Amino acid sequence: MAPIQSNGQHATSSLDALSELYGNTFSVIKSMALKAALDLGIADAIHHHGGAATMAQIATRVTLHPSKIPCLRRLMRVLTLSGIFAVQKPAPGDAAAEADEAPMYTLTPVSRLLIGAGNQRHMMSMLLHPCFIAPFFRISDWLQLELPEPCMFKHTHGQSFWEMTNEDAAFNTVVNDGMASDSAFMMDILVREHGEVFQGISSLVDVAGGNGAAARAIAKAFPEVKCSVMDLAHVVADAPRGTGVEFIAGDMFDSIPAAHAVFLKWIMHDWSDNDCVKILRNCKKAIPSRDAGGKVVIMDIVVGVGPSDQKHRDVQILFDALIMFVNGVERDEQEWKKLFVEAGFSSYKIMPVMGFRSIIEVYP
Repeated sequence: MAPIQSNGQHATSSLDALSELYGNTFSVIKSMALKAALDLGIADAIHHHGGAATMAQIATRVTLHPSKIPCLRRLMRVLTLSGIFAVQKPAPGDAAAEADEAPMYTLTPVSRLLIGAGNQRHMMSMLLHPCFIAPFFRISDWLQLELPEPCMFKHTHGQSFWEMTNEDAAFNTVVNDGMASDSAFMMDILVREHGEVFQGISSLVDVAGGNGAAARAIAKAFPEVKCSVMDLAHVVADAPRGTGVEFIAGDMFDSIPAAHAVFLKWIMHDWSDNDCVKILRNCKKAIPSRDAGGKVVIMDIVVGVGPSDQKHRDVQILFDALIMFVNGVERDEQEWKKLFVEAGFSSYKIMPVMGFRSIIEVYP
């Protein structure tokens, strides 16, 4: 027999559920608080003061009307709640610090990713850009439309993500800067900690590699590897010169330049299964046999693979929801395997060494 729940217990349970409901509803405020911190440069302000700063010190380093300092304090509460910053407690017995009621805000491992070399400020600014956020206000009516077109982005903005990057120079810069910052951060870890991925190859083409940040990192770490980037003509036209990386205008759905290895960093999740098979078949045509060392190297999410803690799993699931805005999908191992088999590859190896992302080597 089930225990009888008293009215008081029922009320407590309902109120707890209500708090959780509000917490989920207000999650967007955490994202917007982070966006404000990026726009204002709060992490830089704290870093300027040695990694710990009072509200008054922060206010002197950001563009802020003096009347809004109390509002900034409330924003900092949210940012400390979400772990972006922390409040430094006085050392035990430090009477002077205890007497000073002004809290000291400090950087955390999360906010340290927003300052210095390899920072992720541009990537987070891209993901929090209004053009990225707006489509999610229309999920419910988009779900009533038959796939594949329009994607959620086009349903909201009247043009696809790729069309907007091609036609809107400012938005294209936001996207390129975001992807370049991600490449700089992830590639530094990849070539430093898992460089064996690129050993034994003589040439590599980074497909849809944008401004070449990933290819430059590989070329710098492995000067014996001839690195090139293939992307659409308008991307190549704006690519940096004199980097030691060759840029080739082309379309991965038509053909891919011949190379010992093909690199696909965070590309496949943008495309349908059929499109991915087309890309992979072109990759297979571009590389030599497995006996000659040919392979495709993919950096992407493999849902359910990697660190088992809830934080990493949550990010994989949220990315899968995010990428719906271009009709993309994050795949589990069986879904990846299906693509590889259909494209004619013989085997693959998944290395869950990049946090919530993995490295996949695919062999012809």
